[in-house]
Amino acid sequence: MASKQSIRLGTVPETLLVPLYARAVESRRKHPILEDSRALGMVESIDWDFRRFNQRLRVIGCTLRSAMFDEWVKRFLGSHPEGTVVEIGCGLNTRFERLDRFDLDLPEVVELRRKFFTDTGRRTTLAASVLDTDWMATVLQSPGPYFLVAETVLVYLQELEVKTALAQIAERFPCANIAFDTISGRAVKGGNRDHARRHLDARFAWACADPKEIEGWNIGLRLVESRTLANVPEPLNSRLSFPVRTTFDVVGKLFPELMKVYQLNLFAGQSACFSAPGQEGA
Repeated sequence: MASKQSIRLGTVPETLLVPLYARAVESRRKHPILEDSRALGMVESIDWDFRRFNQRLRVIGCTLRSAMFDEWVKRFLGSHPEGTVVEIGCGLNTRFERLDRFDLDLPEVVELRRKFFTDTGRRTTLAASVLDTDWMATVLQSPGPYFLVAETVLVYLQELEVKTALAQIAERFPCANIAFDTISGRAVKGGNRDHARRHLDARFAWACADPKEIEGWNIGLRLVESRTLANVPEPLNSRLSFPVRTTFDVVGKLFPELMKVYQLNLFAGQSACFSAPGQEGA
């Protein structure tokens, strides 16, 4: 048996291992929400105690979140196959296996990622923080329009840092869409307690109860669409087991505000070429 990869990651970068493990566990199921054979291989080769995250609800949440982001990106590329996708905080995500893109993450994460992934003509990996601006010039050398994804990234930043990052993106990519998730103050507190129980040092920092408030920051972004786990689109919804689908549906109808503690949001720049379903612009 080949020796496992020993890894050393900082506080926030370590969280990339949670969704990696979730995708691997889900891929072993007979009818998975998302299939990811690469995740299986990486989990088997990384020397890390994944067992503390072996919780079915966590697995469903992580894989469903990734699959819902995938749907937005695929819709964008369906209308604009010449466009460029940027994965902010790529971690060990395997979205590239289905899509063309730039991958952006902190240097220590990129170092780990390059043990498993090689750059190609379709994929470029950039070592940088979302708060930097140098990476933007590199991306702008590729053809637009642009679609940026920040899956569970901004929630670890302070609100001022989130405003700075989004303002910089909106200024340099006016013809772009950006998709990212938000969590409420209740979810921040609950998530941080859960991280502590599972011996993760990372803590959520940015709480956003209503994504519509971001339009009020006047940085050139408008909200196109928000989703919760109570309105999972097809065909993803049909991949959920009947008990899970029923639970999401019932909770969503009885306690709609509770489901809004976690939301996936699609924003458009001032001249974005892609918006809500069926409303794509030229």
